[in-house]
Amino acid sequence: MNNNGSKKKTALIIVLSILALIIAGWWAFCIKMYRDNFNIRSDSYEPLMLRTEDFDGLQCTGYSFPSDRGQMLSGYLYSFSDDQRGIVVIAHGFGGGGHNSYMDIADFFAKNGYYVFAYDATAMDNSEGDGLGGVPQGVIDLDHAISFVESEKSIPDLPIVLFGHSWGGYCVSAVLNYHPEVKAVIECSGFNGSSDMFESGGKSEAGGLIYTMTPFIKAYEFLKFGKYAMKTAMDGFDSTDAKVMIVHSADDHVIGIEYGCDKYFEKYKDDPRFTFLRFEDRGHNDIFNDPLNTYKDEFNAGFDKWLETLDYDYKAEENRERFTKEKADYITENLDHVRWSSRLDRELTARFLKFYDQAIY
Repeated sequence: MNNNGSKKKTALIIVLSILALIIAGWWAFCIKMYRDNFNIRSDSYEPLMLRTEDFDGLQCTGYSFPSDRGQMLSGYLYSFSDDQRGIVVIAHGFGGGGHNSYMDIADFFAKNGYYVFAYDATAMDNSEGDGLGGVPQGVIDLDHAISFVESEKSIPDLPIVLFGHSWGGYCVSAVLNYHPEVKAVIECSGFNGSSDMFESGGKSEAGGLIYTMTPFIKAYEFLKFGKYAMKTAMDGFDSTDAKVMIVHSADDHVIGIEYGCDKYFEKYKDDPRFTFLRFEDRGHNDIFNDPLNTYKDEFNAGFDKWLETLDYDYKAEENRERFTKEKADYITENLDHVRWSSRLDRELTARFLKFYDQAIY
């Protein structure tokens, strides 16, 4: 080989080596960002937690069951009477602790003819785990929760339907790949693929750069979770005869509607198994709540006035501990738990109930 050819080969090797280092570095950065966001513990904020005693007559029986690595998850069977016609399994969203935020949903279904089994996912509230690990862990935990409900002798053998919001919406859909026996699913504010949650949430911070991160996130999830990362919500829809209701709001800035409802509508709009409820102005976290219920706004207004009475800079780092305690004390003393736990849109939840009833009869 002549001298020029040798130089070209050396240059090519150098360029490829630099490119490989850049790719490896970017992959490591993407994984770090993913783990920083999802490999965490998440606990409910105690001053705002819903309580069983806030719901007249609601009964709760606690359970513990294992997930994939032997970590024990806390489960809760809610009921109002023994004359129930089905079991609603609830998969909660991400970032606000476990199932507690959905206790008002559980109360509604329990008082209208269903047992409700809710649980705290890995590393959430009362369940074990130092960190969640990643988005597909939610499908794994739900898979184990459904299997537990079906095998636990103290839980009645009744038709199973699923209810999920946000991360839970993805989970109740994707889990159909492993539980085609489920009769119906209500998927609220969810998404199709596990990496969609990272992509949708990261667009506001990273902009278009997020799309260069997604392929590395998909590869990481596959290496960590295998089949659970590969199966999508639509794979689940296609593997079952379950009735499916999709609920989403166009102004959802947490999980964009294009990641879930709009994508599903394009494929399933003519499929009689599917029902679509598309809102325009309900956002993400308040999608179940009555738009005419003003208690949250009233409470927030009172909280803002309280902030103005503070004689210190509550945003300053040196005052963080003091403010955290005083904020919790204010909420504990001023929150009306009856009104806080009574904000559901009863017309919407009645549609949920009718949907389940039609699916199991």
